[in-house]
Amino acid sequence: MKALVIDDHPLIRDAVREVLRRLDGLATIDVAEDCDRGLDLAGDGRDLDLVLLDLNLPRVSGIPALKLWRRHHPDVPVVVLSATTDQQTVLAAMEAGAAGFVPKCSSNEVMVNALRLVLAGGKYLPPEVLSPARGDATRQARQGSTLSVETLGLSARQAEVLKFIARGASNKVICHELGLAERTVKAHVTAIFRALKVTNRTQAAIEAAKLGLVDPTFR
Repeated sequence: MKALVIDDHPLIRDAVREVLRRLDGLATIDVAEDCDRGLDLAGDGRDLDLVLLDLNLPRVSGIPALKLWRRHHPDVPVVVLSATTDQQTVLAAMEAGAAGFVPKCSSNEVMVNALRLVLAGGKYLPPEVLSPARGDATRQARQGSTLSVETLGLSARQAEVLKFIARGASNKVICHELGLAERTVKAHVTAIFRALKVTNRTQAAIEAAKLGLVDPTFR
């Protein structure tokens, strides 16, 4: 695996290096202190498998930095590392093409699992983003999940597919786990988007969690 870590804090870069080595002991890991340097490194013939991008960087930063990466290297998955984890920021990053969003406060184990999911073609969202509600409201939503699924017009199989979407699984993984053809999974995903009135997987996962249709803590 070839990875690039873009962060202006040396301690963070070192910590992420250790996580990547846990993921792949033979990984080639480059580091950059800002977006421009990262793009220079990527342009030197490196065939990257993964980019980890801090949103708070000198010069080009935030969502513009992410969009710049997606424009220049659309086939390389970019995982955002950020100390900011409000839902608006996470959604903006995912809408801009991030393959995952990992809070910097995450444990090494969580980060390893998140990166493994992304490398398998999935998308990672932090559980706290999928759990905006707390207490009685959340419990009541979950207690009414069966009724909600029926009300939305989702079949039992589509409800299963939705759970995998909320976990960040790719269509390929869903096909394997449920023994379905890719065409069938795509049809189910389309039906789920229509029922939830969303246009992408990130929105579907968050809406499903709000309605209590999935357990946001399950990965």
